[in-house]
Amino acid sequence: MCGRFTQERAASELADIFAAEPLVDDPGGRYNVAPTDPAVVVVEKGDRRALVEYRWGLIPHWATDASGASRTINARAETLSTSPTFRESFRRRRCLVPAGGFYEWRRDGRARLPFHIRRRDGRPLALAGLWSGWRDALSGEVRRTFTIVTTGPNELIADLHDRMPVIIEESAWDLWLDPAPRDPGELNGLLVPSDPASLELYPVEPLVNNVRNNGPALIVPLSG
Repeated sequence: MCGRFTQERAASELADIFAAEPLVDDPGGRYNVAPTDPAVVVVEKGDRRALVEYRWGLIPHWATDASGASRTINARAETLSTSPTFRESFRRRRCLVPAGGFYEWRRDGRARLPFHIRRRDGRPLALAGLWSGWRDALSGEVRRTFTIVTTGPNELIADLHDRMPVIIEESAWDLWLDPAPRDPGELNGLLVPSDPASLELYPVEPLVNNVRNNGPALIVPLSG
């Protein structure tokens, strides 16, 4: 599962990293992105790659209302091709979710102890995402939303959780973002746990447990 992540970098910086046009003026500085929050994602439409702001929690185009968005923040890699909620997006509406890192928790009695996971080299993670457009029948507003694809854990994450987000390596960004319909077999090879040697994991203060908290203090390693 991936239930919180960070987007510290400004959209202008992410645009350079992902070779994308920034269509959103986002200053970054987000250390506690939570379900149903807006977040920056990378999409490709036609011959243009762009940074846009969609809301976290995918609403399929056929949904009658938006009430289920908080339950669709993650999509299991193993069922993308068969899930009515995600299969159309998997086929042709894929995105990347830039993240400085993400959080997982360990249970200690009644306490939830948070850990931060990020790349060792300091570059942003490119989490595999799917997106969809949904029109509100009452207001006519079109909402664009996304989900983060998860797979089984690597050796680093396994002690914390039985799922982790799929991380797309730079060499596969073009393939993942290609809006042309793709056979699932072309993409399934990307939906695997990442190399644990490329990541680092460390405990942090439980500030992240409250969605109202934000700031660099949330990712400072726990002292002692």
